[in-house]
Amino acid sequence: MPKRGFHRARIIDTLWRNPLPTYHYRCKNCGYDFTEQQSFTDDPITVCPKCSQEQVHKVYSAVPIEFKGHGFYRTDKSSK
Repeated sequence: MPKRGFHRARIIDTLWRNPLPTYHYRCKNCGYDFTEQQSFTDDPITVCPKCSQEQVHKVYSAVPIEFKGHGFYRTDKSSK
């Protein structure tokens, strides 16, 4: 039996070696939402895997950003 944490380390190693971005798609015809890992050079998916119509488009959303450390907050500025 593998040691505890082995599975997680294997997943992280796989992602490090093959970091594919995940894209969110939605079908305009049937409303089916799905995500797909694709290379930057792959063509976008246009055919819905559920209804087989060419009505699929990428769904864009805001990327979460977390600011940590000094210099990001109003209280960090020096008073001059």
